[in-house]
Amino acid sequence: MAKLSSSEQEKVELEHQAAKIFMRCYERDSGHEIRHLWHNRPSKPDVSCRLEGERLDLEIAHLYGSELEAKQILGRELNEETCLELRNLDSMTQPEERLLKALNRILYNKSLKHYRSERVWLVIRNAHPAWDRTQIEALRNKIDVPPSHPFEQIWMVGDWEGESGIIKLFPCALH
Repeated sequence: MAKLSSSEQEKVELEHQAAKIFMRCYERDSGHEIRHLWHNRPSKPDVSCRLEGERLDLEIAHLYGSELEAKQILGRELNEETCLELRNLDSMTQPEERLLKALNRILYNKSLKHYRSERVWLVIRNAHPAWDRTQIEALRNKIDVPPSHPFEQIWMVGDWEGESGIIKLFPCALH
């Protein structure tokens, strides 16, 4: 296997960290055993695990509030396209609108992806320290999950450490 660059290794570590937090919360909340995390190559979702013994693939995304915050959390430079999107988001919206716009942007971008996998869940980890489960749940009726996407389920980790728990965004009985 080829050696990963430091930024690639950092990305893998962040994905694993987010997946572990999600798995711990999911198991606690549902009582279903979810174990054995491993990383995948491109064209597959980021990580895989076993849910009740069956393979489940997880695509991981992180929700940031601004370009500066994303760089601070990641400890590295971002690609120009991501920087531009974050700059536009930061300059064109009020802080309370940024959560919804950033989340809907992630949902739209991820809806366009295709995976070589039978079963994929999207897990979005909130990385913004001012947002948590309460703010996310308050926006539930405004969150725009595209009608067509490759995900069986979509979840959010409410905060960086997962202390506020996880929120199921799709399918959601509250809509």
